[in-house]
Amino acid sequence: MHAVLLENPVDRIVKKGITKYMNEEVANAVKVVEEQLQLHRSWVSNSKQATCNGRGIYVYELPPSIGRANSRARQRMVSDSPVLVRAYISFPVLKHPCRVYNQNEAKLFYVPYYGGLDILRWHFKNVSNDVKDSLALDLVKWLESRTPWARNSGKDHVFVLGKISWDFRRFDNSSSWGTRLLELNQMQNPIKLLIERQPWHVNDIGIPHPTHFHPQSDNNVVDWQLKIIRSNRKNLVSFAGAARPGAPDNIRSMLIKQCTNSVECQLLNCSSGSCDKPESIIELFMESEFCLQPPGDSPTRKSVFDSLISGCIPVLFDPFTAYYQYPWHLPQDHEKYSVFIDKEEVREVKVNVVEKLMEVPAMGREEMRKYIVYELLPGLVYGNPNSELEKFQDAFTITMNNLLERVSRL
Repeated sequence: MHAVLLENPVDRIVKKGITKYMNEEVANAVKVVEEQLQLHRSWVSNSKQATCNGRGIYVYELPPSIGRANSRARQRMVSDSPVLVRAYISFPVLKHPCRVYNQNEAKLFYVPYYGGLDILRWHFKNVSNDVKDSLALDLVKWLESRTPWARNSGKDHVFVLGKISWDFRRFDNSSSWGTRLLELNQMQNPIKLLIERQPWHVNDIGIPHPTHFHPQSDNNVVDWQLKIIRSNRKNLVSFAGAARPGAPDNIRSMLIKQCTNSVECQLLNCSSGSCDKPESIIELFMESEFCLQPPGDSPTRKSVFDSLISGCIPVLFDPFTAYYQYPWHLPQDHEKYSVFIDKEEVREVKVNVVEKLMEVPAMGREEMRKYIVYELLPGLVYGNPNSELEKFQDAFTITMNNLLERVSRL
């Protein structure tokens, strides 16, 4: 396989030195990110099953005022919303074998706060930022009155916020979007699980975007693996997405142009509503060798995980899309599961992406696909909340085992 395609983007940055692609300030920031990811990886548990051994999980019962607001927010859940990650973490926690009902027996404290849904309930209403922040402030004030919080300043508490970190990091009142929950001093110590972490905050931890495959049993996983590995991949490259006319620096328009100009690339243009049905996207990805995954409104994309569970090798253009996000669920060696092409090379028309991908040998593609399907896939999906997985660890199990490992080291 061609090293130029699969080279670790951080290694490329180091080799280039301080260039027009990366000034000294950004290079230093990337170094910090790499150090944080190594720390996150050091918390990875070697246990395949939940090993409690005095490491209990306590689930708070929130006060009525916050609980009622949580319930109203929960009613806003929609099936295609990324905030559904709350459901696939929150519900299984309630029946986790390490759950305890005595605070003194707990090492990990779970706060069942629907932060992402709290944001959405005010999005289309003409209310002040003070109103948008009110529930978060009430929650923090209440937690500060709890003995477990005071004991470790919240370091052993975990929040599953479901959306991207930036949604909770409104810096000032000039913006109307989101809350300032994660800008509060009290929220710096707890662990925050998000589908997109803020790369320079060590207690932000990225967990996979939920896909539409939620296995009920080990057999469901095996059946899906066989279906994916046997799929007829008639397209070399595919792209499911739409241009960003309001973002001239985004490379999507260039990728769409390259795709439409090649018989080797299949485009599913989401601007026409073609991507509203997840079946259309999964079908396209199952028929494709490579799936183009440029950044969207933020660096990460749910589509990356849709492509992985479909056995379609993701082609990434920004290391912040996945490489700096999911140290518990994706390996450090990015070459095992993805192809990297620098977005600056695309923007400056130095590379034709489809032609580059045509150079990757078939044997290399098959090796990557087998690794994705048999090694990664089970840990990227969230089992049905009532699932009974024994052979495989899903994304929830990996997350909880690593959280328990992390708090045991406090």
